[in-house]
Formats: sequence, C-alpha cells, structure tokens
Amino acid sequence: MLRALEIRNMLIIDQLELVFQPGLNVLTGETGAGKSILLDSLGFVLGWRGRAELVRAGADQGEVTAEFELPGHHPANAVLAEAGLPISDSLFLRRVNTKDGRKTAWINDRRCSGEVLRALSETLVELHGQHDDRGLLNPKSHRDLLDQFGTFGPLKADVSTAWSKVRDARNALITAERAFQAIQAEEEFLRHAVGELDQLDPQPGEERTLDERRRMMQSAERVKDDVARAHTSMGLNGAEGAMGDALRWLEGAAADVEERLDAPIAALARAMAELDDAVTGVEQCIDALDFNPLELEQTEERLFAIRGLARKHNVAPDELGTFAQDMRRKMAALDAGEGELSDLRIVLKDAEKAYEIAAAKLSMARKKAAARLDSAVMRELAPLKMERAVFSTLVDVDAPGPSGQDAVSFTVATNPGAPSGPIAKIASGGELSRFLLALKVCLSREEQDKTVIFDEIDRGVGGATADAVGRRLSALSEGGQVLVVTHSPQVAALGAHHWRVEKRVIKGATLSTVVPLNALARVDEIARMISGDTITDQAKGAAEALLNG
Repeated sequence: MLRALEIRNMLIIDQLELVFQPGLNVLTGETGAGKSILLDSLGFVLGWRGRAELVRAGADQGEVTAEFELPGHHPANAVLAEAGLPISDSLFLRRVNTKDGRKTAWINDRRCSGEVLRALSETLVELHGQHDDRGLLNPKSHRDLLDQFGTFGPLKADVSTAWSKVRDARNALITAERAFQAIQAEEEFLRHAVGELDQLDPQPGEERTLDERRRMMQSAERVKDDVARAHTSMGLNGAEGAMGDALRWLEGAAADVEERLDAPIAALARAMAELDDAVTGVEQCIDALDFNPLELEQTEERLFAIRGLARKHNVAPDELGTFAQDMRRKMAALDAGEGELSDLRIVLKDAEKAYEIAAAKLSMARKKAAARLDSAVMRELAPLKMERAVFSTLVDVDAPGPSGQDAVSFTVATNPGAPSGPIAKIASGGELSRFLLALKVCLSREEQDKTVIFDEIDRGVGGATADAVGRRLSALSEGGQVLVVTHSPQVAALGAHHWRVEKRVIKGATLSTVVPLNALARVDEIARMISGDTITDQAKGAAEALLNG
C-alpha cells in the first residue's frame, strides 16, 4: 500500500507531501490543475518511462520519494532479496532527476538501477486508464491475467517442467547429431588410420625402448671385445685369482703377527665381494651384447615405422599409443552413433508427448476459465449500463513454450450484431473505462497487494452509470487501496478519502498543490464538480445528497 508521496521541484510542483490511506482515495480538480503531474511523478519514482523534461524551471534537480507499506508475504520482498537489498515492513523509494537529464535512484537508502526499480514497481502499483499500455489493455498480458483468474499454478508448473525436459532432450539430440556428423565427415580417414594403428599396435613408451635397444646393438661390435678382455682380466686368471692367492697368503701369516693383518684381510675380502659384483655385471652386459643380427634390422624397421606414423598424425612417437586409443574410441562412437541418436530421438518424442498432455490440460482449463471470466465480466457490465455489450476471452493456438501453447486475447462487441474486436480498439472512451473496471473487479478477488490507480476511468460516463462506476471502485478498494483521478461527482462522493488538486500563481510562477478535504470542503468541491465555477445552493444540496448516499 502507498503510504506517502513527497514531490520536490517537479514540473509545476515546488514541494508537496501527501499521506494516503487504505480504501478508495479520490483526487479531483479542474482540468490542467496538475492531476496528471502527480501520476507522472509517481511513475518517475517507480522507474516508469514518461516525460523527458520533469525538473521545475529554475531548479537544479527534481526529486520524488514514495513510501510503501509491505506485509511479510508481499512479492516485492522477492525482488528485493534477488537484488541484495534490505527488506523491512516499510519500503522507501527515492529518485532524483537533474536538469541535465541524469537520473539516480535509491531503494531503502541503497543505490539501485532503473531495471530493479521497474521490476519492483510491477509488484507495487497497477495503473489503468484510457491510454493504459501497462495492464489490461496490453494483449501480451491477457494470458497471465486469465491464469490469475483461474489459479493455474500447479498446471503451469507441470507445463514448465515438461517444456524444460523437451528443451533439454532437444539440445542433447542436436549436440549428439552435430558430433556424429563431425565424426562421419572423417569416417574414411578414421577407418584407414585405425587399420594402420591396429596393424602396428604401438605401445606407450615403446619408441624410447626400441631406440635404446637399437643404440646398444649398433655399438655392440665395437665394445664387445673390450668388455670380453675386461672380463678375462677380472676372472680367475686375472684379478680374482691374484686377489684369492693374496688372501690365502695373508691368512696363513696372520697367526704369527698377532692382529696386524686383520684389517688388510677384511678389506681384501670386501674388495673380492665388490669384484664379484663387477664380474656379474660384465657377464650380463656380454649376454646383452650377444644378439642376432636380424634383431637389429627388425628393431630399426619397427622404430622407423613408429616414427613415420607419428609424423603422419602429428603426434610425439611416445604418444602414438594413446592416439591410437583415441581413434578407436571415435570409431566405436561412429559405430554406436546411430543407436545413440535413435535413443535420444525416443527420449525427445516421449518428452514432447508429455508436454503435449500437460499443455492440453492447461488449454482445457484456460478455455473453461475463459467461459467463467466472460460470465463474470458480463455480470459486472449490467450495473454499468452495458448489459447489451459482449465480452469474450478468446483462447487460440500459439507456438509451444514454457507457458503452454495458447494465445489469449480479450475482445468486445459494444452492441448486438456488431463485430467483436480487441478491447483497446473497439470500445469508445466511456465504454473502455467500464470494460476495464468490470474486468479489473473480476480479476482482483484475491489480489490486495498492489495499489491500483485509475486515471479518469469514469471518463465519458455520468448519472447512474457514474454512480455504478463509483460503487464498483469502492467495492474494489475493500481490503486494499485504490487511487482514482476523477471528474465525476458521483465517483468522488464515494471516496473514503478526498484530495483536491489546485493550481495557483504565486509571484508570477504557476504552482500546483494538493489539499486534503474535510467534510465541509468535500461538499464545496463536489458542488463545483456539479455546477462549475459558480457554486449554487442547489449544487450544494445535490453534493450533500451524493455524500449521504
């Protein structure tokens, strides 16, 4: 609910503070007094796009502040939470417009973007008027309004979930088809490459092993004789025999020299053990150097084959084995691709069928709700002196989407036998006002969170019809808040709270102000609305009769 509105230096308003109340709030005044400026200022602080030049002449900047009262369940809290803004029972919006056109906004004293401000305003205020393109006259909103009337939350959730599954299944199929087509494009290359790789069967690290073996075999003839001579010099006829003789001689003499030979004997024993290890290593080397000359040729052939295939595929020789595994996986994917695509097509078909079932249920519910809405609106039109008009909610087929596959539009025919058409194009000013009011009454059974504003919704009607309009507005305001800008005395008399917008010339400057009216002032204002500038006793009597119901 809108609690207060403060305006400074906007158009012809220098300073204005208004405190609004629950129920039906009416604003009256002569044409040009500034009633539209109030709505422009409220729209400005809510982030709506409007006039470009708003700052009062001579002022550096204009500023509007609005205070809203929010119950704990109010949908504005979700917007605040998503934007990371503080949440409280009172919501303060402030927006400044400098004379050079720069705009800055705050929500609860925190800077915010115009986008966040507009998202928040959608939950706070609903404006209806003859040229309204934000609410009931916007065809894009008609489906949501019908869904609101029918309370289709669970059905819409089912459709949204089913649509998400269709979208995911379709994306998965598209991705798989593209991957399959990419593999198909290189099928001939893959099959030839895999054939070559399978025939060679390179193993990870094999190239390094073959290169080391080849080098050793190439150097074997050169070093083999030296290694053999070294083995002979280390054996029994060489170092090993000499060291054995020396050890026996020393051990024989050790008893006669007490402990003087113990250390040399131990060192010699260790040396013989090390020599034995060396002999073993040399013998292993001799065995390795003893190879079949055909092995060198075979090793070189395989080494060159691995290196050649690695160059062909532009990979390191030691990575050829891993590359072969990748090629085999691609071939397996190619061979299994048709089966995978078939499975994905089945998943998509099942998802589309589930979506069609959910969307059909929602379509059926919408058509039934459309009939109920039409009946409800027609009942509201009769007291508004439009009992011969026809209101119809059309539910047509639309492109499938997350909200179903229905296009919804409100159409009207103002006279029997006349063609029906879009509500915004067929109805005249007065008729349009009553259609909007009847529709809004039917759609607002449970919605009390927004402040609803009607800008001259009673234009073009008078007498008993204006009285009926006022009574519908009064009923609509029960449990909520409705603001009405009106020229109708019948509507003004039914307001719970009344303000008069006045325009005055002060020191050569035209300024607009708003005055709250007490009981006596209301009589005079409604009498002025009845009779014009000259207020007669008869007009006052008529005003009192209207106020007394």
